[in-house]
Amino acid sequence: MRPAAARQGRGSALVPHLDPHGPGRRLPTGLPSVIKALFAGRRWTSLRLRLLVVFALVALTAAVSASGIAYWLNREAVLTRTQDAALGDFRQEMQNRAASLPADPTQDELQHTAEMMAGSSPGYSVLLVDELGDGRKVSGAAGPDAFSLADVPKALQHAIDDRQKTTSANDAEYHMYWQRTKPNGNPYLVGGTRIVGGGPTGYMYKSLAQERDDLNALAWSLTIATGLALLGSALLAQAAARTVLKPVQRLGDAARRLGEGELDHRLEVSGTDELADLAHTFNKTAEALEKKVADMSAREESSRRFVADMSHELRTPLTALTAVAEVLEEEVDDLDPMIAPAVALVVSETRRLNNLVENLMEVTRFDAGTARLVLDDVDVADQVTACIDARAWLDAVELDAERGIVARLDPRRLDVILANLIGNALKHGGSPVRVSITVEGEWLVMAVRDNGPGIPEEVLPHVFDRFYKASASRPKSDGSGLGLSIAMENAHIHGGDITAENGAEGGALFTLRLPVDVGKVIAGDEA
Repeated sequence: MRPAAARQGRGSALVPHLDPHGPGRRLPTGLPSVIKALFAGRRWTSLRLRLLVVFALVALTAAVSASGIAYWLNREAVLTRTQDAALGDFRQEMQNRAASLPADPTQDELQHTAEMMAGSSPGYSVLLVDELGDGRKVSGAAGPDAFSLADVPKALQHAIDDRQKTTSANDAEYHMYWQRTKPNGNPYLVGGTRIVGGGPTGYMYKSLAQERDDLNALAWSLTIATGLALLGSALLAQAAARTVLKPVQRLGDAARRLGEGELDHRLEVSGTDELADLAHTFNKTAEALEKKVADMSAREESSRRFVADMSHELRTPLTALTAVAEVLEEEVDDLDPMIAPAVALVVSETRRLNNLVENLMEVTRFDAGTARLVLDDVDVADQVTACIDARAWLDAVELDAERGIVARLDPRRLDVILANLIGNALKHGGSPVRVSITVEGEWLVMAVRDNGPGIPEEVLPHVFDRFYKASASRPKSDGSGLGLSIAMENAHIHGGDITAENGAEGGALFTLRLPVDVGKVIAGDEA
């Protein structure tokens, strides 16, 4: 008798042990399960945080992949080495000892042979089973683990008993098969074969607990290595983020300072990378911006100086012209009727020119920053009444104000504001013009409402622009276009503001808001 041809294989399913010189066979019992993890994306607003996350994900992917491959390769190597050694020794023992048994061995003979095979084995148990001529089965078992035929999977038993045809490629009727099992959660290798030509069937049963412990220790080591790799990647990401983001932060600070007016600020250029090119481009842009702003400031200063000089130069001849115009106006009734209209036109245009020069000089003072407030405690109702009375507007203006409202402000500049607002309402909106005065907390609110058609929507954003005259909608406008602009500048110097809108009941509505105590506001701003 001789043992069945030995064949080796690997896997946890029922696998034939394959001979190195023959073809292999495998009988799979199932497919491994695949678990897919789904990761939800998350947006981060911090560039540093995103760099850390990207570095961590890359490092984690690389470490997990490397650890998984290393674990799989080591697992296969350890298990293959162990099972090849055990199956090879078992095959040799079956050939040397079990094949020498008599045709119908007794149970004692099977037991003795099993003990001899288990005693010389590398730590596996042996079970020998034979069927006698009368149909009775006898068996013998020995080894470190309690082992019986019930511990052998049925599929393995059927595979071992499966008699195959011999061919040129298959010279044995029976083969050796093996399978990995986990009874009670403990891993074991079960292998078996039978003697060709009649004889006992042999099974080996080897514990893989030591290999499992070794592989678990390897898995823990790889897990720790993965964690260290993740920590190292986080540190590298932090260093890389600092290296990349520090120049970006310097660029952001420089841009912010540039926006705050520090046009001479420049970045230090170091290196030859893209960030250095960016810093160089920023410096060139800042230099060009500084030059352009300097040119514009010089032209603006030149324009202001020209307007101021022109206004001062015009005052002397205008003073003489005004005096002559006043004399001519007094004598207009005695002049030739053909000459009187010309004299009236000269007087009117002289006054208009005089107002224009005064307005230009006022605008120049605001632009130069030389306009100053002369504060005083003012009864607002009396001040508005005086403004209206001085310009003979009493019949055209309705005043709604309580007596006793006192505010600390510049009375001359308040008079200029009111004169421009009320005069504009009378000129473009028509009478009666209503002026109301209220106090809202710390604010003095004066509303000037006219009785006209209102202001076109396309004109509203420009009513306070200098030299802006909506001639199409205001055909009677013959002013300089500086009155409302000067009124706004006077409101601003008080710390207030003027708004323009169309009233719900029709007509234009200008609302002046000034602090009740301008001195307190100015002191707070200086502090």
